[in-house]
Parts: sequence; C-alpha cells; structure tokens
Amino acid sequence: MDTPAELGEFLRTRRGRLRPEDVGLVSYGVRRRVPGLRREELAQLAGVSAAYYTRLEQGQSGNASEAVLDALARALRLSHDEHAHLRNLARPNRAKRRPPERPDRARTGTRQLIAAMDAVPAIVLNRRTEVLAWNALGHALIAGHLDPTSPDRPEDRPNLQRLLFLDSHTRELYPRWDEEARRAVSSLRLVAGGHADDRRLAELIGELLMNSAEFEALWSLHPVRNCTSGTKSFHHPLVGPMDLAFETLHTADDSGHRVLLYSAERGSPAEAGLRLLREVSVHVPVDVSTFLDSKATAHPGRDRSGLRRPRRADVAPVSGTPVDTSPEA
Repeated sequence: MDTPAELGEFLRTRRGRLRPEDVGLVSYGVRRRVPGLRREELAQLAGVSAAYYTRLEQGQSGNASEAVLDALARALRLSHDEHAHLRNLARPNRAKRRPPERPDRARTGTRQLIAAMDAVPAIVLNRRTEVLAWNALGHALIAGHLDPTSPDRPEDRPNLQRLLFLDSHTRELYPRWDEEARRAVSSLRLVAGGHADDRRLAELIGELLMNSAEFEALWSLHPVRNCTSGTKSFHHPLVGPMDLAFETLHTADDSGHRVLLYSAERGSPAEAGLRLLREVSVHVPVDVSTFLDSKATAHPGRDRSGLRRPRRADVAPVSGTPVDTSPEA
C-alpha cells in the first residue's frame, strides 16, 4: 500500500468530520468550501505549525514524533483504534527482506481444539481473513455452500472479506449486510495499516476495490475499528434467523492467527437454531450443487434453494438417535 497517501486520506477524513464549533473554535460565519476543520485550524489545536502539518498530511514527513501524533489524536478526537492506526501510517515499519513465504496453515493443536468444540461454530483465520480451518458447525454456519475441505488447499481457500462482498449466497446470510460490511472494512483498515508490506493483503484490497463498488465506497471513508466481539444477525437458509454473539481469540504465537467463535444465549431461539443446524449438518448432508441452484423449482416443504426444510421429526436428540432422511411424499 502507498502508506503516505493512506496517511493523508485518513487525516483528511478525520478533519472532515469535525466542525470548528465542535472543538471550541469560532468560525465567524465564514462560508467554507469543504466541510470540517481547515489544516491551519487542526495545526493550531495540535500545537504544531501549519506548514509542518501540511507536510505530514501530504506524506512528506516520515519522522513524526510520538508527542505530535498524540496531540493530533487528541485534537481529532480519535478512538483508541484510530490512534493506533495513525501511528501505523505515520511511522510504518521499514520493509525487511523476507524469506519466500510458505503457505499459511493452522497449527495441529488449534485444529484439534476447534474440532472438539462440536457445539460451537469455530473458524481459524489469518490476518488476511483467509479461512485456515473450521469445525463442522462453523462451516455449516457461514459457508455451507462451499466444499468443507477447501481451507486445506491454499489455492481454493475461502476468504471472509471476498465472500462478504463478492458472493451472493454470503450476502443473503446477513440481513444487516451494511452493518456487517462496515465492520469488515473497519477491521481490514486497521490490519492493513499495520502490515503495509503484506503483498497478498494489498492484492486482496485491490481486488475488492476493482470488483465491489460498495467496498470502494466504504474504503474511501477510512473507517477504523478493531472488531473483536459483538453480535451478528444471521438468516441461515436451513434454520432461519439467529442473533449470535461472537468473540475473537488470538493465538499466543506471532502467526497473526485468530479463532472466531459464535455462541447463543442460553434458552434463546438462536440456541435452538444452532442445535438444529448441528443436527442437520451432521445427519442431513447438503448437496453443494443443490444448495447453489437458485433456480430450483419450489415444492411444498422446500425453501427457495430447493432444499427440503428440516422438520422437527428429522432432528435427532443429542444422544445420537438416527434421523429420518427419506424424501418427503
């Protein structure tokens, strides 16, 4: 990425969201050509010269001190994540010569751990949001239309950002897609700022900019937020709507891997939905070609993808009682 250009864009977007009266400045009713603070106004608030700030915003000063960056963060009222992002852009790590990159892979212990968590959707990601591994319920929740073995093949490995913006089936999974998209871009911005020398990450961003107008629009706003926990709304094609809490756990090594976990409130409809999805994904394997056939003829008891909606009688109790998978009459 062009880090100096990214720094200038970030500072301009943050200047643009503040008005003089927001920070105690008097504008005297002067008509402004652009919204937000002027460069000289921000420089005044931060206690630096207008000329120095201009050079910084134009990417001509690569040695900003910690004190100056802290002063700018205070003047711009940056969040903790935005402040960290400003540091990354203003003082990027010098690119080092790296050995040839080997295919990324989740550790064996991490794979065993998520496999043992069979009642919790779990997905192992790297910093580029590539899926390195998932357990059966994680696969069924977010990408049941994909080959469950695809994370094992680097050339076929799913990427959550690519799926969200370029895959129509994933889009339908999120009834609040706009909210999910903004959250995804905010996280990607923060990661990209801290890894400006990651060529494959830059290629992913370039691909999304070229192929998704919605991604391009969000990216230009420069949202920054470390979204490690919260709630997501799903409308799953097999079990319907669910509101699930998510938590992101980072591995203790320096791989940048993280485990994304989903859970439901005890006794909630979402908990019942996850239980049903677990039973359906284990006992009623999904034919991928059928799942993707959006033109399947509608039949009673079937959803618009052509899959038979699971009946209560189809779902076995946790004890493992066999289920009836015979076709409906």
